[in-house]
Formats: sequence, structure tokens, C-alpha cells
Amino acid sequence: MAVLAIDAGTTGVTALVVGEDGHIDSRGYQEFEQRFPEPGWVEHAPDDIWRATLAACRTALARASTTVRCVGLTNQRETAVVWNATTLDAPRHAIVWQDRRSSGICARLRDEGHEPRVTELTGLRLDPYFTGTKLTWLAEHDPEAWAAKDLALGTVDSYLVARLTGGARHVTDPSNASRTLLYDIHAGAWSPELCDLFGVPIGALPEVVPNYGEIARTDPAHFLGLDLPISGMAGDQQAALFGQTCFEVGDVKCTYGTGSFVLVNTGREAVASDAGLLTTVAWQEPSGELTYALEGAIFVTGAAVQWLRDGLGLIETAAESEELARSVPDAGGVVFVPALTGLGAPHWDPDARGTITGLTRGTTKAHLARATLDAIAYEVRDIVATMSERVTVLKADGGGSANDLLMQVQADQLGIPVERPVVQETTALGAAFLAGLGAGVWSTREELKHTWRLDKRFEPGPRDERAYDDWLRAVSRSRGWATR
Repeated sequence: MAVLAIDAGTTGVTALVVGEDGHIDSRGYQEFEQRFPEPGWVEHAPDDIWRATLAACRTALARASTTVRCVGLTNQRETAVVWNATTLDAPRHAIVWQDRRSSGICARLRDEGHEPRVTELTGLRLDPYFTGTKLTWLAEHDPEAWAAKDLALGTVDSYLVARLTGGARHVTDPSNASRTLLYDIHAGAWSPELCDLFGVPIGALPEVVPNYGEIARTDPAHFLGLDLPISGMAGDQQAALFGQTCFEVGDVKCTYGTGSFVLVNTGREAVASDAGLLTTVAWQEPSGELTYALEGAIFVTGAAVQWLRDGLGLIETAAESEELARSVPDAGGVVFVPALTGLGAPHWDPDARGTITGLTRGTTKAHLARATLDAIAYEVRDIVATMSERVTVLKADGGGSANDLLMQVQADQLGIPVERPVVQETTALGAAFLAGLGAGVWSTREELKHTWRLDKRFEPGPRDERAYDDWLRAVSRSRGWATR
């Protein structure tokens, strides 16, 4: 008996078949195209995401040695998707979470004095990162799509559930809803006040349902001939928190993916931060009880390594970054601020731009590779330093956590141990855990805790404070660059 977990990420879709012991029985993966129509714009074709989902699931199921009982879903958050609720056709590309085109809308609303109220209700900031301002941009620039009779609005989870069910269900969960700027995290519902502010028709938004339980059912005619319950779903970072079994207040994880995201479980209290962290819903029980988290969001980390590969051609695969970086003792004075789509927490500067400082005639591509890994560790340190809770260990996951050098540098910079689990695809694992709880594969969270296994623990060593000071200086120089 197993769970099919679908992880619809930013650059591709992963499908895992997860057994009762928490081990991965089989997997499938399919990339989809990234579209950059203008500087600062990032788009996906919704049909590409759906086709990648079918391909990844088809591969994972063909390789599985066990019977799948239910489906769990996790997804890139904040991305705005528009589709026809009847035909399921998407009239335009989705606007991805990394997209910066709504910076002007954010500035306008901030100048009008709306940000304190928005933060009070949502735990978020006025930033292009979030779904609400993307939808405002669409309303102002694509009125035909907005006026469609069967308009459906949502994030990637809602779109995929619509496709999986043949249009039978239009739903989301609180972890995704709480990233839209439209959801009142204290009331646990869409806010008419916020929908009016952002010009979003509340009737086109999905129903908000708990993160696990009876959510929907796949339609065999639309999803590989399968009739299965969709019994768990969550946004990718909250799913990773669940997959790391961070069930207790104060538990912290960092997912190293396209971006990196540090989340700390704050329990039933929606803790407000004045240090650049976001207050978000972690998950909701079928009883309605909400668990909250504080989050530090870094937009570009793994994407910086990808840029070394695709943009500069310095490496052929992302994995080569570790070997190249190890070939030098340090970054040789080079500092790379990977603000390629602005800066997230704790700075929140959409006008920041990528900056490389400290170059000399002796600088090599190895120094730049090392500076890239150092930058990721520095960014995570910046966030952990703002957390009021004393962090004693960081649980690491995601593709970047496979880089031993990065994990050691991270432990050094934080001054605490970093623990990497055997299963590093904890985003998909969290979706599997939620779905399994919802369908009875597992009955308690204690059972889930017993499936977590340590792969490697990185103990902290000495850290170079002067190099970190250089990082802070470089960050200050990257800020506001696009406004000059």
C-alpha cells in the first residue's frame, strides 16, 4: 500500500510512489519550459505543467512495485493561474512567483498606506512575490481574460486538482491560500476586504479545504485511468516542513531548491515578525485547527547554480559546482549577491540586482562557484539570525542539500549542526505524508516520525566573520539598483 505524491515545482514535476515505511518505491520526473518574455518576467504555460505532471506520474507508476492507494499534491506557491472552469483551457501563461512585473502595483498600494492592514490580515508584505498583486496586474492588463464567463483563479495546486478531477473540484488549502494576499490567516477564510483591494472576484477563487482528508477524487478519463482519492495537499515549503516531521513548536527546516526557504513551526500562534519574516499557515487539521509558521524566503539559491550552468556555461551540471568550489580554499575575496530577481527576506527589495564584487586578475571560475555556495549559506544565516526562537539544529532538504560542501559551510555559518535526512525530497514526502494520513495509510504523526532517518549530520566548524562582513557590504551595494 503506497501513496502517489506529485510535486509540481518551478522547473519540473516530480512524482514519487512512497511506501508505508516512508521509503521511495519509484519516481518520475519531467521538466517544463521556463519563459522570460521581458526582463524580470517569468511565465509558465499551464498546459506544460499538466503534461509534465502526466509524464512524471506515468513513469513513477510504471516503475512502482506496490499498489497506490491515494494521491498527495504539493506545488510551487504564489504562481497565479487563470483558466476556464468548464473547458480547463488556460487563456494565458501563468505568472510565476519569481516574476517582478507587479512592483509598481506594490509601490502604489504601499504609497496609499495599505501595507499595515495587509500585513495585519495576511502576515505578508506588499511584494510582487505574492499572488494577489499578480492578479491585479492581470486585471489591469488582460481585461478580456478577466471578463470570461467561466473564470477560475488560483495557484498551481488548484489548477492541477481541476485537471486531475476533470473540472469537478475547484479547491485549495490554507497553506497555499495564505500566500496570496487574499486570505485572512486569523479568520481562516478569503477576505472580502482584500479581494476588493486587489480587484479579485472572490467568486472565482477556490474553496479552501483542510490539508488532508476527503479533498477530491481523480477522474479516470483525465488522469491515466485512475480513480483515487486526493487526500492531501500543501504548498511546497509547508509540505517540506511536514515531510521533515517538524511537528513541534520551534522545529526548523530549510529547503534548498530553486530558492531557499527557512520555516519554523510556531504552533497555534500566528507570530508576527518585525524582522522581515513572513507569518504563514503551515497546515490545517480536518478539525479546522490551524498550525502556523514563520518563514524566511530567499528567491535565488539553486537558481544561481543553474545560472552558472546555463547563463555563464561555467559548469555542465549543477552537481559539478561542489567539485569546482572545492578546488579552491575559499572564494578568494569574491562575493556574489544572487539578487537575480530581487531580494527576499529579510531585505525585501524587488529593485535589488545581482552583484559580483572583489574580482581580480587572479579570479577563476572556481572562485565564483565557491562564492555562489557561500552566498546561499550567508542568505540562510541572515534569516536564522532574525528568528526569536533559539535554533539548535537545522534540518536541510531539497536538491541543494546533497552538496556536502554547502551543508558544511552552512553549519559553519550558523554555528549549529545541520541534519540531512536519507530522503531529501521532503517536499514530495510531505505531500505523501498528508495524503497518507488523510486516507489511513498512517494513523498518527508518531508513525511518520519513525520513518525519518538521518543521512548525515554536519557539525559546525570555525567561520570567517570578515568574509560575512564583506557579504553584508555587497548586499548593501546591490539594493535599489534597478531604480538608478
